[in-house]
Amino acid sequence: VQLQASGGGLVQAGGSLRLSCVASGSILSIDGMGWYRQAPGKELELVATITPGGSTNYAVSVKGRFTISRDNAKNTVWLQMNSLEPEDTAVYYCRVDMSTTSAGKSSYGDYWGSGTQVTVSS
Repeated sequence: VQLQASGGGLVQAGGSLRLSCVASGSILSIDGMGWYRQAPGKELELVATITPGGSTNYAVSVKGRFTISRDNAKNTVWLQMNSLEPEDTAVYYCRVDMSTTSAGKSSYGDYWGSGTQVTVSS
């Protein structure tokens, strides 16, 4: 099972970026999906989450600027980031809670992508 995140980069304040994360491999089902971030010298923090039914949750600092969405058929979650601020600079990680199978056995757990760097210049 693999999570491939992409879409990070360098952008000026006020700009936009769209992150994507695709889950692949021996997946039986996907539950919650989300994005987290870690800025230099700071702890990992939740950015946004989305349930299979589309219910969303956002950190207060990004509400109204970021939008999380998903395509259940494509095992993909996106994070549209608008009105970016220098404080949004961080490594962004996707997280997916899912059931997988290996050697005939199923298991459930949370999987993390490798992270994508987002840098917002002032």
